[in-house]
Amino acid sequence: MAEPAPGFDAIQRRKRLRPISTGKRISPQPRDLLWFRKIHEHGPLPSSYLHGFSAGEYINEKRARERLTDLFNEAETRHGGTYLSRPLQQFRTIDSRYNQLVYDLTQASVAALKETGLHSPYATRPSGPWLHGFMTACITASIELATLAREDLKFIPGWRVLERAGAQLRFPTPIEDPKSGKTVSRDLIPDALFGLEYLTDAGPRYRFFLVEADRGTEPMTTSNWNRKSWQRSLAQYRAYVGGGLYRDHLKLTAPVIVLVVGTDERKIARMLKVADIAGAHAPWLLFTTIGDFGPVFRPPAPMLHLLDESWLGNGVDAFRIDQP
Repeated sequence: MAEPAPGFDAIQRRKRLRPISTGKRISPQPRDLLWFRKIHEHGPLPSSYLHGFSAGEYINEKRARERLTDLFNEAETRHGGTYLSRPLQQFRTIDSRYNQLVYDLTQASVAALKETGLHSPYATRPSGPWLHGFMTACITASIELATLAREDLKFIPGWRVLERAGAQLRFPTPIEDPKSGKTVSRDLIPDALFGLEYLTDAGPRYRFFLVEADRGTEPMTTSNWNRKSWQRSLAQYRAYVGGGLYRDHLKLTAPVIVLVVGTDERKIARMLKVADIAGAHAPWLLFTTIGDFGPVFRPPAPMLHLLDESWLGNGVDAFRIDQP
């Protein structure tokens, strides 16, 4: 049997980690630009999410995967290279070859978005480890995908809110240092921002959401107020959301809710306990847990239940974010 060509496996399939161009020239089509825009708005996304965004017009999932493969491999483009990347971090888990592939933008796809007016400098991504940002992208993209099946809801990407306000997601928030008793200012940087428009018989209503994705890597409390902890984040959100600072920062009159999404139910229970001990009656604070983002992770299918499931509340009964 002949040796496979470099970059191909034994049955002449291109390997998943590195792009291998066949010389085919491709140009971005409307579906491609839609995929680029959704990655730009949310962050790196699995193939099932990208197909979900385009399924209304292109129902063949196999063809979608083939097109994504071309966008990853083929470098003969008018924007100077391949349009999509496959972040290597997704392969650093057990049996990654059985997982769906995750895609991110390249310089070429960013150029295509700018050329067509679909790129915004206000689109932001969470800082920190790749898996944390990927988890955040899956959360917000899942909620948007779930709204596509609803006639009474519209998803508002966070960059539109920031662009309208001329603001960045980072905001210096005054809090009291429990050690010194002095008021200090520390930057509050939520992982994501989005809104929902509720189309009711009485007219449209709005609610906006800040996302905190927790993979259990941050401490619950710390004696060093300069280090991020849940205790410090809670104090910051109490000032920013509970105290209404977001109204001037984001130029919003509609309410804001903080969605805390964890990977461990026991950690979420401890977070609720810390909030109770702090006396934080916070109807603006909701919690839920999801799997697939632990040390051994698997890119999940769209988590559509995040829109219509009941979230745990602090100071409120179970709450569904799809209800106005």
